[in-house]
Amino acid sequence: MSRLIFLFAIAALVYLLLKSYRKDASAKPPEPEDMVRCAHCGVHLPVSESVREGELYFCSAAHRDAYRT
Repeated sequence: MSRLIFLFAIAALVYLLLKSYRKDASAKPPEPEDMVRCAHCGVHLPVSESVREGELYFCSAAHRDAYRT
């Protein structure tokens, strides 16, 4: 009887591992995002993380302010 319970536990564990692996494999990778260059220091960063002023992009508000002066 204990062998039967042990085999059932192993089968359940394998099932859960396979189910988890299948879910991870079907997840889509994030969409690529456009990169921009800081007009002050030249660092490249994603558009969503940049500070924009007109047509120019900056990596921080401090670099935006430094570029103005």
